[in-house]
Amino acid sequence: MRKIWGRADTVLFIFAGAAAEFALNKAVDWLYFTGKLPADPLGRLFGTVGYARQIIFSEKEKAYAAIDKMSKIHSAVESSRGMAIPDWAYRDVLFMLIHYSVAAFEMLERKLTSSEKEEIVEVFCTVGQRMKIPGLPVGYNEWKAMHGRHLENDLRKSQYTTDLYKQYRRSLGNLRYLVLIEVQKRLVPPGVKRLLQLNGIPLLSPALFLYKICRTLKMEWLLKSLLLPPAYIKQIRGLDYKGNDAF
Repeated sequence: MRKIWGRADTVLFIFAGAAAEFALNKAVDWLYFTGKLPADPLGRLFGTVGYARQIIFSEKEKAYAAIDKMSKIHSAVESSRGMAIPDWAYRDVLFMLIHYSVAAFEMLERKLTSSEKEEIVEVFCTVGQRMKIPGLPVGYNEWKAMHGRHLENDLRKSQYTTDLYKQYRRSLGNLRYLVLIEVQKRLVPPGVKRLLQLNGIPLLSPALFLYKICRTLKMEWLLKSLLLPPAYIKQIRGLDYKGNDAF
């Protein structure tokens, strides 16, 4: 998990994929209740990444404290709205983080082993258990079956989907938005691709090949600086875990 979440490019790809499923989730209205995601998608991204990294890179007690703080924030939103976030919506978020952790790493690095996939499921389910989310899977195979059912039952295209994609384009600009779409074409499951009509021939493969060459030559930040919003370069650099070489 620290290997996956210790590189900025992998983390960005994880959230590029998750941005697609967030826009389709039947509980996406909760994101509009606070207004934070549609108002500032990139700011919301870095806030979420901050909590995830606290959990993954901290010792056990500090990780639990970060999870508990996150739970309190959700409880406060529920109290303000006068209703509870559905259990299935919490599971959906965990499931998409599992899926895109696997998919992004395998696209950028290598195939994961069975034991590594089991570890990813175990870590996110430990987070879910601390948050008292019921009905969590035991092991990768059970997660895969449950994730398939989630994709069938919990996603739909709505007015929120259309609006969120407008906000993504507004925040990223046209060129970076096109890069987002190409990344999503490679990462999202077929059902998500169909609902979002992510049609056409994926154009990301040549760019990935170039990026991997740049990374080998330690020049990947030259390419990143052209593709990433200048206002967020500092935060994106901070996503590279300094202890990454030890993994």
